[in-house]
Amino acid sequence: MSSISASQWGSPTASKRALLIHGMSMSSQSWEGLAQLLAAEGFFVVAPNLLGHAWRRDTDYSMLTLAEDLRPYVMDTSYDVIIGHSLGGPLTLLLLPLLSNTKETTVILLDPALELTKEIINKYKTQFLKELENIRTADDHMAENPAWSRGDSMLRALGVFMCDRTVVERIFEGSRPWSYSGLLKNIPPNVKITVLASDPALGGCCHLEHVPRDVARLHAKVLIGIGHWIQYEALDTIMNEIPL
Repeated sequence: MSSISASQWGSPTASKRALLIHGMSMSSQSWEGLAQLLAAEGFFVVAPNLLGHAWRRDTDYSMLTLAEDLRPYVMDTSYDVIIGHSLGGPLTLLLLPLLSNTKETTVILLDPALELTKEIINKYKTQFLKELENIRTADDHMAENPAWSRGDSMLRALGVFMCDRTVVERIFEGSRPWSYSGLLKNIPPNVKITVLASDPALGGCCHLEHVPRDVARLHAKVLIGIGHWIQYEALDTIMNEIPL
C-alpha cells in the first residue's frame, strides 16, 4: 500500500485536536478554510489524503480498505473533533470502533453518503467520471458556485486533477451495497454525532430518513439553501457545532 500523507495546521503541541476526512475526488488541502478557523481556536488539525487521492495509488479502493488505510491516524491519537464530508462520512463511521474512549469526541458529518441505491451509485459514478474527463477551472467553479471563494475553487479543481477514473470506478464498484446508516446505531458513549445535510433541492446526497431518530448523542438537521459543499458554504454553521 502506498505511504500515507496528510496536511496539518496549527501547533502539534496544541491541547485540542481535530481530524478532517475529505470526500471523493478531493484532497487534504480542500479543508484549508475550515482548518484555518480551527487552528485559530487552538486546534492542531490533521487532514489525511484518502487512498486513491492526491496521487496516492493502490489497487483496492473498497470502503473497508479506505477506512483501514486511515487506521494509523486514530490508533494512538484521541481527537476532540472529527469531521467527514460526503464519502468521508461513512469512512468516519467505520473508524468509530477504533477511537480512544478517553476523550469526549464531537463528530460532524457533512452531507454524508450514507445510503446509495444501485441507480444513485451509477448516477454518481457517471457524474464523477465526466468531471474527471473535463476538469473545470477555478473560474468555472466560481461561476457555478457564487458562495465559493477563489481558494476553495482552486482546491476543488486540484482535487479532481489528482484523482483518476480507476479510483472512482473501484470505489463505487467495490462498495456495493452502499449502506452505512446502520453504523449510526452504535455510537460509543464518549462520542456525539451531528449530521448536517445539504438542501435536497440543491443536490444533497444525505436524506434525514436515513438518520435514526431514536439514538442518544445523535442529531441531524437540513441546511436549507446550502449545497453539498458545506465546508465551502457554511463555515459558521460547522464551527457552531464545535465545543470551543
